[in-house]
Amino acid sequence: MLGLEQRVIGRLQALRAKAPLPLKVRLWQGDEIAMSDNPSVTLHLRSPAAARRLLDPSLHALGEAYVEGLLDVDGPVTEAIDIASYLARTTRVRPRIGRLPRWLQKHTRRSDRAAIAYHYDVSNDFYRLFLDPRMVYSCAYYRHGNEALATAQLQKLDHVLRKLKLEPGQRLLDIGCGWGALVIRAAERYGVQAVGITLSENQMLLARERVAQAGLSDRIDIRLQDYRDVPSDGGFDRIVSIGMFEHVGLANLGTYFRRIHELLKPGGIAMNHGITAASIDSRWVGHGGGEFIDRYVFPDGELPHVSLAIRELSAAGLELADAESLRHHYALTLAAWSSAFERNQAQLQQIAGERITRIWRVYLAGCAHAFAHGWINLYQLLAFRPMGGSNGLQSPLPLTRDYMYRDASPPEPAHAR
Repeated sequence: MLGLEQRVIGRLQALRAKAPLPLKVRLWQGDEIAMSDNPSVTLHLRSPAAARRLLDPSLHALGEAYVEGLLDVDGPVTEAIDIASYLARTTRVRPRIGRLPRWLQKHTRRSDRAAIAYHYDVSNDFYRLFLDPRMVYSCAYYRHGNEALATAQLQKLDHVLRKLKLEPGQRLLDIGCGWGALVIRAAERYGVQAVGITLSENQMLLARERVAQAGLSDRIDIRLQDYRDVPSDGGFDRIVSIGMFEHVGLANLGTYFRRIHELLKPGGIAMNHGITAASIDSRWVGHGGGEFIDRYVFPDGELPHVSLAIRELSAAGLELADAESLRHHYALTLAAWSSAFERNQAQLQQIAGERITRIWRVYLAGCAHAFAHGWINLYQLLAFRPMGGSNGLQSPLPLTRDYMYRDASPPEPAHAR
């Protein structure tokens, strides 16, 4: 039987003969195997354990080896992800529908808060180093594709708020408000009263600080609160949820949309902006990527296919008015985040340590790849709670989408809050 070293060398030589890669692999004892004449990425296998993962190279196995320090990568991270994706396609990873991971997907208030804290309470300073000044941690909106990230994120905020057709004095609920960028923009530009909820204490504290700095404490209420615990208080005219329903769980989508319906006044408008699975069966991201994200990045997260989201939304009594895919926009957004992350790696590591920095480095670049290649998608679903009238069920929205784009002139430069 061949030893581990010979098996690795043989596999790499066979791969080179099939399809040369811009990769050089350095084994733990010093041997090097170039996979092409001009490799741009070097993979250092620090131990035989890393070699075993290379023999069965799912994205989970390779990502785990990198995070745990079993291998190192020299070269552009985007090219390393491309190579890892190709290697993963050479092995079979059994697809899984949904998940039943460590917490059995119960999505209790306690487990959801623990999952959110794991992801978002790393450090506000950590996120500052790769997000825009407003710290908008969700898909930006690019009109041309070459805008600065700060401009694209402000365009996203206004794109969402225009779709909601806000009017002065209305009550807006932001489910998963992050660091407060959207509610601040809504109160400043559209004159609404806003409630923002989050399960991250770090986000809540900084969002409250930013609201106070903007002089909007009398119009914006930031709460550490679960969406299931929001009191009706007469209902909301508008509800928005951005990058939050990924944490709800497939089994809880009905509860989530029913709660939105309950909190929304008749004739009210809601927007759900969230990542969706490419698979009609709501399967994990392929080639082991979903397992990596579940273990290291978003514990307890689940991605429904957009058709499942629409079905549950409709079953809850909401009427879908508009669906827009922003997959290409998120690929650009993640590429911008990944680029900033690469520039600021030393500072990020000082804040969060090497292991967390490695997790985020591969996660951001990997997600940019996943969106660019259609492994996952992102949809904005605009819906409303119908209101009875003399001519049947009334819609609060205009007959056409024109209103969404009337105020689409380039926004003022973004600035920190």
